[in-house]
Amino acid sequence: MKVLVSWLGDYVETALSAEEIADILSDIGFPNEGIAHIGEDAVIDLEITSNRGDCLGYIGVARELAAATGKELKMPIVKLNESDTDVNEKVKVEIEDADLCGRYTGRLIENVKVGLTPDWMKRRLEAIGLRSVNNVVDATNYALMETGQPPHAFDYEKITDGKIIVRRATPGERIVSIDGSQCDLQTDMLIIADSKVPVAVAGVMGGLETEVGDSTKNILLEDAYFDPVSVRTTSRALTLPSEASFRFERIVDIENIDWASQRTAQLIVQVAGGIVAKGVVDVYPKKSKQKQVTVRLSRINYLLGIEVPDDKAVSILEKLSFEPQRDGDIVKCTVPSWRSDIYREADLIEEVARQWGYNKVPLASKIEIEVAPVDKRQKLTERIGRYLNGCGFYETVNVSFIGDKTAETFSPDAGKGHLAVKDVTRKSANLLRSSLIGSLLGVIKINNNAGNKPCRVFEIADTFIPTGDELPDERTKLAAACDGDIRDLTGALEGLICDLARDAKVEFLPVEIGWAEAAAQIEVNGQQLGIAGVVSEQVRTEYGLEEITVSAAEMDFQKLAEAESQQNRFRQIPKYPAVERDLSLVIGEEVTWKEITSAIEKAGCEKLEDVTYVGIYRGQGVEAGQKSLTLTLRFRDEDGTLTHEQVDEYEKEILDNLKGRTGAVLRTA
Repeated sequence: MKVLVSWLGDYVETALSAEEIADILSDIGFPNEGIAHIGEDAVIDLEITSNRGDCLGYIGVARELAAATGKELKMPIVKLNESDTDVNEKVKVEIEDADLCGRYTGRLIENVKVGLTPDWMKRRLEAIGLRSVNNVVDATNYALMETGQPPHAFDYEKITDGKIIVRRATPGERIVSIDGSQCDLQTDMLIIADSKVPVAVAGVMGGLETEVGDSTKNILLEDAYFDPVSVRTTSRALTLPSEASFRFERIVDIENIDWASQRTAQLIVQVAGGIVAKGVVDVYPKKSKQKQVTVRLSRINYLLGIEVPDDKAVSILEKLSFEPQRDGDIVKCTVPSWRSDIYREADLIEEVARQWGYNKVPLASKIEIEVAPVDKRQKLTERIGRYLNGCGFYETVNVSFIGDKTAETFSPDAGKGHLAVKDVTRKSANLLRSSLIGSLLGVIKINNNAGNKPCRVFEIADTFIPTGDELPDERTKLAAACDGDIRDLTGALEGLICDLARDAKVEFLPVEIGWAEAAAQIEVNGQQLGIAGVVSEQVRTEYGLEEITVSAAEMDFQKLAEAESQQNRFRQIPKYPAVERDLSLVIGEEVTWKEITSAIEKAGCEKLEDVTYVGIYRGQGVEAGQKSLTLTLRFRDEDGTLTHEQVDEYEKEILDNLKGRTGAVLRTA
């Protein structure tokens, strides 16, 4: 933002030099990029951060300087001598997409005389790098730089039926912009059209066909509010940057639009003559509510680490137009419409800090740092990470926002809906995750496309589940996914759980999950911990992973922490060897692994140490509707070596119990 010192003096009177003004503005958060002297005048090049769109105009900069110096802000006095012609009889405005255009105003200025720009205006514009075009266009540029609100002047006679329609472009539409660029419009781009064709790219640039020229007599003046993301996306897609888009992208003051329109009309009449039609066409579909934010005075000193007198803090907020109302330690502030960057208490504290002066933060020869021990959550996170790394899984970090399709596919409770951010700067992928699995599938897709196989990833992050109240149920979850056999994933998770809680009983119980073709509920000691499954072909196709098998799982981090053993218990390595027996059973297809292990346990063999799944066979020698399941039984006696005769007896008891409970028989061929 280039600021001409003499021009700035119209709004705040100071006897300060350019260097002194630059120093003050730098101290309150607007760094000086350089000063160029022009005779007795000077131009200060200020760096304006993207959240301070209100300071992309002279009035905004002057407001900050006035607050810092204690001077009075002088606003231009706006008074229009209007004709008897009612603008509503000649101008119509229709907004088809209120989400992308929050407000649109139109004024009619008749009988202007387009010509040369007065020297005073031309010198000011050229000093800050703006080329003079004609008096009308220069007046709109002057208003833009003064107010920070971009206006646009159309040749009224070239607007069919005097009607403005704010809508998205239709397929195949084109427009030639004022700078001669041929713009192929896309259906997600917002445009300004008349009854027939596009006449401007909304918030970016006007069209060549309706620009103000030497023959222009009547002007349709536009001042509006356009969605920042829409403007930015369109400007980048068309490679069409402009002073207007630069400001719309950083949010303009929607409440100040009518005043800015009056000021622009006043400037046009001042330099080009003409008369303003009575009234204004003002379409404002969704009037915004003024924000109120409270700040605790005690919190200011605590957060800043320095003492700011309470009265001084309130005075600063008052100078910045926050209308503070103090009640003891609490100060309620009404946020001015131009301050779109103020949302919370910390924002107000920052306002106090920068106006109080960062240079008042004391210097110390030594810095004391208190070392805090690692908390339990962090220890557990690191432990989980180390274990999964050992199993070949790599940690990934994803953004907390997902798109509609991902949310619908993986939401644990789609009936409660999804939480979306209100911030207008994020229109797509704006839903807070209630599951981490969708994000991990996206990571696997990227790695698969890059030929990085096999791919095993995990993530520990917060999820947000709607509750119907103002605040969601925020839960930390551990999710993992891999390309390959589901047993690789469940084996790693079972090992992790047993590493955390050595005596835990881990079970995978069959369950139906929308995104999985085969799934299980993970239970630890009878308590549900999470889910695991093989991603269905339909979901894999949506992610472009139809050529590979993908498995995924998700567990509740808090429940995992609760399952962690308080103290590891050890036992001696057995002195006597184990005896293992492989069994190949023929059983019905409907019999589950849980039913088999349950039947084995109920056989009551005290010497049985472990049961291990080996595999399943279907094919020749096995009748339809049945399967051959192979498992390994491991027996051990801590008091001596088991004989084969003893193991034969144990095996017979187990087989008898299996046959009685599941109908399983030994496979003989």
